[in-house]
Amino acid sequence: MNLPNKLTIGRIFLVPVFVASMLIEFPLHNAAALILFIIASLTDMMDGKIARKRNLVTDFGKFADPLADKILVLAAFLCFVQNGLCDCIAVIIVLFREFSVTSIRLIAASKGKVVAANMWGKVKTVTQMVAIIAILVMQTFFDVNALSGILSADTASLLYRIFILIGGALIWISTIFTIISGVIYIKQNYRFISDM
Repeated sequence: MNLPNKLTIGRIFLVPVFVASMLIEFPLHNAAALILFIIASLTDMMDGKIARKRNLVTDFGKFADPLADKILVLAAFLCFVQNGLCDCIAVIIVLFREFSVTSIRLIAASKGKVVAANMWGKVKTVTQMVAIIAILVMQTFFDVNALSGILSADTASLLYRIFILIGGALIWISTIFTIISGVIYIKQNYRFISDM
């Protein structure tokens, strides 16, 4: 197994640790989740660059890299729903898009074709990762404040409501890109469905 594929597999193995840090409350658990998510996101950037630069692009990598992204992002969104930080409707839309795209990929694979991610899929992934990182930064801020007590309770409460609105807006912006990328992906690869 080449280095890019090892990075992709490593990203998948980071997901349970990330989820545990999101859901198990301990001092600065959101900071731990933030660090883990950033590390996982960096492996996403690195595996593709290394694969293209060293001519190590494989069919496994074309399939597993976007799958690892989906697992990581959906794990974060589901943890956000559990913690009251994300609207479940946004997650349902994301899940619907991901299942649709993965189904097309599987149909294509059964016909000997590998369908790689397109530019819109990459934009979708970046906006999702930015939203997740921003929410984790905000949550880390409140973890630090809880330990240090820098802000008064009223100020912290007001900021928390503002941050929830910002986080929600970022999730919905990424969801809009999820819809756009899904529609484009289905349109570009409709031949795999129509040939059934």
